Amino acid sequence: MRILHVHSGNLYGGVETVLTTLARRQDVCPDMQQQFALCFEGRLSRELASIGPRPHSIGPVRVSRPLTVLRGRRELGKLLARGAYDALVFHSAWSHAIFAPVCRTARKPSVVWVHGTTSGKHWSERWARRMDPDVVLCNSRFTANGAAAVYPKVSMNVLYYPLELKSVRLSSSDRTTLRAELNTPGNATVIVQVSRMERWKGQLPHIEALSRLKAIPDWICWFVGGPQRPEEQQYFEELREATLRLGIAERVRFLNERNDVQRLLGAADIFCQPNLGPEPFGICFVEALAAGLPVVAAGMGGATEIINETCGMLVRPGNTEEIAQKLQQLIENPDLRRKLGQGGPARARELCDPTVRIKELSSILTGVISLQSIKP
Repeated sequence: MRILHVHSGNLYGGVETVLTTLARRQDVCPDMQQQFALCFEGRLSRELASIGPRPHSIGPVRVSRPLTVLRGRRELGKLLARGAYDALVFHSAWSHAIFAPVCRTARKPSVVWVHGTTSGKHWSERWARRMDPDVVLCNSRFTANGAAAVYPKVSMNVLYYPLELKSVRLSSSDRTTLRAELNTPGNATVIVQVSRMERWKGQLPHIEALSRLKAIPDWICWFVGGPQRPEEQQYFEELREATLRLGIAERVRFLNERNDVQRLLGAADIFCQPNLGPEPFGICFVEALAAGLPVVAAGMGGATEIINETCGMLVRPGNTEEIAQKLQQLIENPDLRRKLGQGGPARARELCDPTVRIKELSSILTGVISLQSIKP
């Protein structure tokens, strides 16, 4: 079976991580040939091209410019006419809303993979509701609850992400060297957060919680991720100013975008991301667990389906005192860090083993295609 994944491609985050995993692990289900069609060139298109065949370009589409929508639909139509695809997977309500008519005209089964929180109120969700897909995939039970507002008549399937769970085990000397490159003492307890530079990701309450720990020696915090849009740059400057105002600038490192996140996780001791808004799933948490780090996260959204007492701690959203208490526990108790860290890899595999999840995806898509073939 031939599957075409349709996505915007202009940003890089969790969705794009999953798409690159699917591209790399085509060996899991060789009978499921997967290709990709993107509207925008960027990091995702470059990474996909480095893995296999270059993704198809259907041109930049902006709803504010109707002619670009028409051109994008025409390009996708040409691609479907050439490619003999068995089904299309849309990776947002946006892409489904724009391209579902092309899929319907070509009489191809359609699947919407919902990766984010939905309410049915956004214009793209209202637009997408006009043409139901055959099946909806959701990355968590939390996401599925919201997706029902957009697609109330469509079958929902919860599919945890297939992820490459390759952790980097650094030698003592490599760990010390990497820390030295980041102006971090070898004996420091390193707290790390890896996320987009967006307010709801919780960097600001994280910093405010750290300011309560100034009297505790020998900790350093790394914030990994840089601004990709103007509003993120403004937030980034606000965070830097907060570390100065709260007197912890010398203990916080802003590392911006990095292509060695697994090495950074391997050189850290604690992962903390106290979201102000719910993660639909939370790839960052799974990657931290795979690296053997105890996780401190806000108890909402997908995090509640990932973090349990074997591998981390949940806190009330926005409660900086509680965040600080959990971090203090982990900083001062190496045995507790070790115990929770040891539980992480097994939990990550249970949720996101790529072989298991890709086979599950193949089974779902096979069922969709089979049902379509018997329709009159």
